[in-house]
Amino acid sequence: MYSYEERIRAVKFYINCGYNAAYTVSKLGYPDASNLKRWYREYSESNDLHKGRKKVSKFSDREKRDAVDYYFARDRNVLQTVKALGYPSRPLLMQWVKELFPEEGNRRCKSFKPHVRCSQEEKIQAVMESCKGNLKIAQIAEIYGVTPSAVSIWRKELLGEGRTLKMIQPPAEDKSIEQLIREKAELEAKVKRLENDVYKLQLERDVLEKAGDILKKEEGINLDQLTNREKVFLIDALRNKYKLNELLPVLKLSKSSYCYQVQCIKSKDKYKELRQQIKELFICNKEIYGYRRIHCLLKKDGIIVSEKIVRRIMNEEQLIVKAARKRKYNSYKGEITPEVDNIIKRDFSATKPNEKWLTDITEFHIPAGKIYLSPIIDCFDGMVVSWTIGTSPNSELANTMLQKAIEQLDPSEHPLVHSDRGCHYRWPEWINLMDNAGLTRSMSKKGCSPDNSACEGFFGRLKNEMFYGRDWNHASIDSFIHKLDEYIHWYNETRIKISLGGMSPFQYRRSLGIAI
Repeated sequence: MYSYEERIRAVKFYINCGYNAAYTVSKLGYPDASNLKRWYREYSESNDLHKGRKKVSKFSDREKRDAVDYYFARDRNVLQTVKALGYPSRPLLMQWVKELFPEEGNRRCKSFKPHVRCSQEEKIQAVMESCKGNLKIAQIAEIYGVTPSAVSIWRKELLGEGRTLKMIQPPAEDKSIEQLIREKAELEAKVKRLENDVYKLQLERDVLEKAGDILKKEEGINLDQLTNREKVFLIDALRNKYKLNELLPVLKLSKSSYCYQVQCIKSKDKYKELRQQIKELFICNKEIYGYRRIHCLLKKDGIIVSEKIVRRIMNEEQLIVKAARKRKYNSYKGEITPEVDNIIKRDFSATKPNEKWLTDITEFHIPAGKIYLSPIIDCFDGMVVSWTIGTSPNSELANTMLQKAIEQLDPSEHPLVHSDRGCHYRWPEWINLMDNAGLTRSMSKKGCSPDNSACEGFFGRLKNEMFYGRDWNHASIDSFIHKLDEYIHWYNETRIKISLGGMSPFQYRRSLGIAI
């Protein structure tokens, strides 16, 4: 929308530049070419432009004249004229009548009813009757001698525009003092209840937020799953904002439990020395002892404490044995030589050393390459009788291990040697070594690892305690072989076994007087 001054300026610029509409628009920045030409036509006709908004009637002069003639032909009845012609509105028709016949503007509308003036009390009474809904507005208007529109106007004046019509309440003076006091008390009690509800919701939200901040819990935390010690830390963090008797019910903690936990937190740690000793034992044993073996070592040192205490301290100090599962090496190459029976039949118990031996090959994969271990395990006490370590799972790895084990036997000892169906144990060299030493062969069923579970268990313990969960990125093959050899020596000589009464295999044999 452009002002009068802007339109005059644009038209004069258009004339001065030689009626070039494009140049005018580019220089002034307004309007478009069609509007500029329309303004110029208006200026050419009247030597000026209209001021203000120019209204354009949608009715022609002929339609105006027809409507006014029909109005006079029907005894000046505005409503009948509008209904019969379908146009215009009643106010617009009267405007046309005044434009065409100015003398009609002073003529008042024909009145069929005498003018009635109602008092304010009568208006209020009429509005109250309309709000009750028992009578229609037309019936109320007839009672008071007015038009229905008058009743509607009274309603708007007294009730307010857009309000929901309700029964007018009696004045407050009609209520007794006791009734007013009672209503006031009820409202105050309701406000108090709402304030308490909001306060409780705020308290619960603060508890959950603080639990996430202090205890590092995830969103959606269940307060019932918190320990009493964690609840105490949470309460102490919110004591500056909330009272203790408000926090205890939310966390479902009794006051006696709270006081007990506070006292425990303030008191000195009675397991301080034990805690340090457990740490040292865990670190000295390559961080592979669980709470049972740590408890056994403490018991050997004369320290009497329950396993639960040891387990709790290790959890608090994050003394966790690292473990992971990896795909193991598979040495099965098919049925090379005739199979032999499974003589051991999962009976891995032995009454003396060198009665039953177990063997297998396992793989270690590090960034520097692959390393293979081939041990012989004695079923008597789990001692590793002989072992070889190499970078290739060939026959030399297994045969060398067997030759070293045979060299440790007395002439009267001829143990049963159990293995899986790997190719190493079916090659002629292995069979010749077994036959020459008088050893008995036994093999598991194809793909049945439980038939050699005792040896598989040794591999699992070895990898959980020494291999998994450790960084081997900077280890060379030689350094890894050295660590693996060192671990097996430690396993035989130092590592305690619960099944041996808290002794290592070497210690157990010495206790029985068996020469090593």
